[in-house]
Amino acid sequence: MIKAETFKGQNIAVFGLGRTGVSAALSLQAGGAMVSAWDDRSAGRDEAAKAGVSIVDLTAADWDAFDALVLSPGVPDNLPKPHWSAERAKASNTPIICDIEIFAREVAARPEAARPKIVAITGTNGKSTTTSLIGHILKACGKDAQIGGNIGRGVLDLDRMHAGTYYVIELSSYQLERTQSLRANAAVFLNLSPDHLDRHGTLEDYGLAKQNIFANQTDADTVVIGVDDDYGTELCSMLKAKNGRRIVPISARRSLGHGVSVLDGTLHSNLGKRAMKVCDLRKAKTLEGLHNWQNAAAAFAAVQSLGLPDKAIGDAIQSFPGLAHRMETIGQVGKVRFVNDSKATNADAARQALASYDNIYWIAGGVEKEGGITPLLDLMPRVSKAYLVGKSAPKFSKVLKKASVNFKVSGQLDMAVMCAARDALQSDQPNPIVLLSPACASFDQFKDFERRGQAFRESVETLIRLFEAEKAKKANTESAA
Repeated sequence: MIKAETFKGQNIAVFGLGRTGVSAALSLQAGGAMVSAWDDRSAGRDEAAKAGVSIVDLTAADWDAFDALVLSPGVPDNLPKPHWSAERAKASNTPIICDIEIFAREVAARPEAARPKIVAITGTNGKSTTTSLIGHILKACGKDAQIGGNIGRGVLDLDRMHAGTYYVIELSSYQLERTQSLRANAAVFLNLSPDHLDRHGTLEDYGLAKQNIFANQTDADTVVIGVDDDYGTELCSMLKAKNGRRIVPISARRSLGHGVSVLDGTLHSNLGKRAMKVCDLRKAKTLEGLHNWQNAAAAFAAVQSLGLPDKAIGDAIQSFPGLAHRMETIGQVGKVRFVNDSKATNADAARQALASYDNIYWIAGGVEKEGGITPLLDLMPRVSKAYLVGKSAPKFSKVLKKASVNFKVSGQLDMAVMCAARDALQSDQPNPIVLLSPACASFDQFKDFERRGQAFRESVETLIRLFEAEKAKKANTESAA
C-alpha cells in the first residue's frame, strides 16, 4: 500500500466503497488522515468496515469540516445528475478529488531523484491491453513494474514507491476529470470515439477530460499519441504547435516520417537517426488485429522513451500472454474457435474484433450505448449469423433485419453460445469463429464485463468437455469394433 502522508491531519470524506474507494480510505488512514467513509449500499459499508475502513454516515455529517471529498470515479458530480454527496461537497466548497490525485500528490512530494517513473494510458479503446503490455515489457526487462488504476489493483493499493519503481496506470475519463497534479513521464493517448456521453455531455468535453493526462508534463516527458483517427491526428498537431515536450505519433495503418508504425505486421521505429524494424507482430498471437498492432506501437514508444533497448522491447512484445476478455481465445471445438471479447462494451470496441476475423458467429447485446450497432453494419459481410442477448435484443434485431443480416434472438448468453456453436460446426466454412463481442454494457444480466466473459468461458468449457467426451466415446467404439 502507498500511504497518503500528504493528507496527514486532514479530515477527508470518502464516498463509494468499491475497489478504489476502499484502497483510498485505507491509504489515507495509514498516512494519518481522519477518514469518514460512506456508501449508499449497506453491503459496501459492511465489507469496507471489515477491511478496517472508518465508516461515518455522511448524510448526517458536517461538510464544512472536510478538507476534501474522495469521490468514486463512477459516481457523477455533474452529468447526468450530481450525486447527493457531490452536491453537499459543492455547497461547502469542499474539493472533489479521486484516488489518482492522492497518488499524484504523494509522488510530487518526493524529491525529484527519489520519484518513480509513471507511464499513464488513456483512450476510448485499447487501454487495458496497452497498460498490461507495457507492464509486461518492463517486467521482462527486469524492472519493478506496478500495474493498476482503472485495471486490476487500485493505484493506492500498489506497492510502496521507490526511485526504481515504474507505475503503469490505466486512466479513465472519470478519473482524469478529478485529477489535477499527475505528471506522467510518458502519457499515452490511444484514440477517441463516442462513449460515456451521458457523463461528459459532449464528445468535446469527453476528449478534454482525457487530455488531462498531459497536464504537468515538462520537456523531459513524452507524449505517445495514436493518429489513426481524426481526433488523434488533430490533437497531435495541436500539441506539436505548443511544443514543450517530446511527441511520438503511432499508427497501425500508415508509415510515419517520425514515430512508430506497423506495416504488413512489422513494427517499425523511426525515432532515431534511421528507421529500423523492431519485430514481427504476426508472431504475437495474443495481439491480433490492427487495433492491437496500434496498442503494440504505443507500448513500444512509451517504453522506449524511458531508455530501454529496442530489441529487448520487441522480444517482450512477442512474449505477451494477452488479457482475459480482450479477443481471448478460450478454446476450440472441431474447426470452431471461441473468442471472448466481453470487454467490447461499445460499437467501436466491437469493431476491432469484427474487423479481425471472417466467418463470424457473433454474440452481441446487453445495455445499448449511443448509436447501438448501426456503426458496425459495414462489417456485417464478415458475420455469418448474429445471436442477440439482453435488453438490446429487440432493437438490434430490427437493425439487423433491415440490413438483411441473418440473426437469432437468443435472450440468454448460454443459449447464444450453444446455438452459435451448433451453426458454426454444421457450416461448410473454413475456420469459423464464435465471437462474444457484445458492443454493449453488461449491467442488464451481469455485474460487469468480467462476469459476462466468465459466463461465456464456462459455457464454452462445458461444450469442449462434451465434445471431448463424445470424441473419446467414438474412438473407444471404433477400437472395440
